[in-house]
Amino acid sequence: MKTIAMIPARYAATRFPAKLMQQLGSKTVIRHTYENTVATGLFDEVYVVTDSDIIFNEITSNGGRAVMSKRAHESGSDRIAEAVAEMEVDIVVNVQGDEPFVKKEPLQKLLAVFAGEKGTEVQVASLMQVMKEQRFIEDPNYVKVAVDKQMNSLMFSRSVIPYPRSKEAATVYYEHIGVYAFRKQALLNFTSWEITPLEAAEKIECLRYLENGIPLKMVVTDYMGIEIDTPEDLERAAGLL
Repeated sequence: MKTIAMIPARYAATRFPAKLMQQLGSKTVIRHTYENTVATGLFDEVYVVTDSDIIFNEITSNGGRAVMSKRAHESGSDRIAEAVAEMEVDIVVNVQGDEPFVKKEPLQKLLAVFAGEKGTEVQVASLMQVMKEQRFIEDPNYVKVAVDKQMNSLMFSRSVIPYPRSKEAATVYYEHIGVYAFRKQALLNFTSWEITPLEAAEKIECLRYLENGIPLKMVVTDYMGIEIDTPEDLERAAGLL
């Protein structure tokens, strides 16, 4: 089963423009993400997929692989789908470019859900981690996910889900980590569907799968990395580094 990692990398981020080219220690954010993904040793190939000459050159000039998008895309998944359409590949892992602290164990657990007879039923999988700090639970920059007993996603939202109406209930909050694994055809199907109402409202692309009847198999990790969405996140990442 051929498995590749694709890192979508857009230069003009809305909340933090050029965030992927920000310096984090001795390297840019995107270089950390790329090199740490390669270092896991889990993938047959790793590529950055970008609309930016600056990001393309940053990766290729440092010995990495990058692909230029042929057209504009609404989401990272759309960008990856264009790149893999003609590739012979079974599983595609989408590693977000703003996740510089990529580690092997969470990705290994993510890929494991596609193995065996039960794994044949999984079309899309993703990572999540337990949230404990109230300020992050209430922050719309952190996407939350609710799951069923089989760890299939029920809903993703920037709002607090579940809402703690009962103060006695032992409520667990999960943060969705923007790392996905797809079967190639599931990803190509995604790009053929129109943007759905919840996706448009929340600006969370994986809601398109739920609105088309495909749950995501969620994998819990103690990843504890930092997604670079704001200048404050970059400061926190520098401290963690």
